[in-house]
Amino acid sequence: MPRPVVRPASSVWEGDLAQGGGRTTVGSGAFPEVAITWKARSEGGEPQTTPEELIAAAHASCYSMALSHELASRGTTAESVSTTAQVTFEVTDAGPGITGIALTVNAKVPGISEEDFLAVAEGAKAGCPVSKALSAVPITLDATLA
Repeated sequence: MPRPVVRPASSVWEGDLAQGGGRTTVGSGAFPEVAITWKARSEGGEPQTTPEELIAAAHASCYSMALSHELASRGTTAESVSTTAQVTFEVTDAGPGITGIALTVNAKVPGISEEDFLAVAEGAKAGCPVSKALSAVPITLDATLA
């Protein structure tokens, strides 16, 4: 049985929420330390990342892998799978929170009907480990077969 893989990331925050700021790093060093601020998170438009953007990156990459796997398990190999994830963060009367995730996938998969592709795409959404982890919020899927 394979051993579990643990992927660390860390963040340091200084100051209060509104005026403070921080930095986030990933243990692998795959990308450089990135700045985070409340303003970027709650208002957008800032040149810093946010937890939601990092979640979107994780979800898009996981879903692409899950769809590729689901197709291969049915004997079909995708030429390409391109996924975008949009994570919505809102500050409401109930407080701040992630209110939804929209996955958009475009795939080039020879030899599969659109109906079969859509069914496999939905199955991949249900089986994607990140989708499972984020199941507390609504996740939509818009899948297109090229």
